[in-house]
Amino acid sequence: MDAFTRLTGLVAPLDRSNVDTDAIIPKQFLKSIKRSGFGPNLFDEWRYLDCGEPGQDCAQRPLNADFVLNQARYQGAQILLARHNFGCGSSREHAPWALLDYGFRALIAPSFADIFYNNCFKNGILPIIQPDAVMDTLFQAVAATEGYQLDIDLETQTISTPDGECFEFAVDAFRKHCLLNGLDDIGLTLEQADQIRAYEAKRQQSAPWLFQG
Repeated sequence: MDAFTRLTGLVAPLDRSNVDTDAIIPKQFLKSIKRSGFGPNLFDEWRYLDCGEPGQDCAQRPLNADFVLNQARYQGAQILLARHNFGCGSSREHAPWALLDYGFRALIAPSFADIFYNNCFKNGILPIIQPDAVMDTLFQAVAATEGYQLDIDLETQTISTPDGECFEFAVDAFRKHCLLNGLDDIGLTLEQADQIRAYEAKRQQSAPWLFQG
């Protein structure tokens, strides 16, 4: 998992509440567990005018020109603004996979669904909770300024705007440690690799019959 320390990135606004995981990545794309390749199908039913199916060449599909991520000014965005209860619905981990594969590294919203929120941290995405008043300010700024960027510093837990405003955010200390060091569940386990090998060697001496065959 790539570490998250500091990000200065283009912001895209998704001004909708209760965006569920089936909207983020529809169910027909869940057959793969590779964690990659889901970006072209992020928000599939909103981005395209046809019905998406696995294996399609998305470059040849008709785009919905009204959908925010299809607008030229938001191409390459790494930060997504959203509204309340983002990531609700089923607990599919494919949702953060799709967001990450598209290029998003941070999400800012007033609230997130619990399981989705946890899955973001496990996959290198920083979900940030901000009050409605701050969200309104950010949505208005993005609408008014093409190329609007934010600077997110995980170490100081701050969001900085181009005009000098600074918003603090809370994050659990353990989750912060994992993101700063690029540690997913497997990475955390491998930090104890020496102890695991020592235990296995000791166990093989004390109970060799467990290792036969």
